[in-house]
Amino acid sequence: MERVTAAANHPSTPSQPAVPTQSTEPDQPTRPSVPAEPRGPRTAQVIVASTRAAAGAYADRTGPVIDAWLTERGFALGVRRVVPDGDPVGTALIEALDAGVDLVITTGGTGVSPHDLTPEQTLPQLDRLLPGLMEEFRRRGAASTPLAVISRGHAGIARGRTLVINLPGSPSGVKDGLGLLTEVLDHILDQLHGVDH
Repeated sequence: MERVTAAANHPSTPSQPAVPTQSTEPDQPTRPSVPAEPRGPRTAQVIVASTRAAAGAYADRTGPVIDAWLTERGFALGVRRVVPDGDPVGTALIEALDAGVDLVITTGGTGVSPHDLTPEQTLPQLDRLLPGLMEEFRRRGAASTPLAVISRGHAGIARGRTLVINLPGSPSGVKDGLGLLTEVLDHILDQLHGVDH
């Protein structure tokens, strides 16, 4: 203890390092924080579930409406997929998720006929459900037609980053669904990408 005390009292002793002093150089300007790189446009994929439309026997009346709605909102779109009901819907959905899109909207195959299997193809891909979204969608649709309550579609998050929503194959049902998405879509996607509100 004594030696340390003595050394501390004699800073000029050669064997001791000089006591550091504050730099006399002018303060360096604070470097401005670099903003995060701007995101590119959000990406989306539309999947039309209709055996007749896929065969060319029936016009796709809802896919173009959804495409136009997304384009107006600045989304970069994949080529719209028109596929038969059932397993092809699941295949198209998995391919969209593999591509890492921000949003997948399906249309068609949400009813109760034996071929309406879009919900069954969608549910296994969802990590987290958003049941309130579909409850509100059905509530709004029921104001126009009681048949809205039998739509079995799901909404949820897949792979931690992609919002997936099943809309019916009717133009009126799609209109109701897009109206609801207009109100909540930006908030959902911002939260998925870590943007606080």
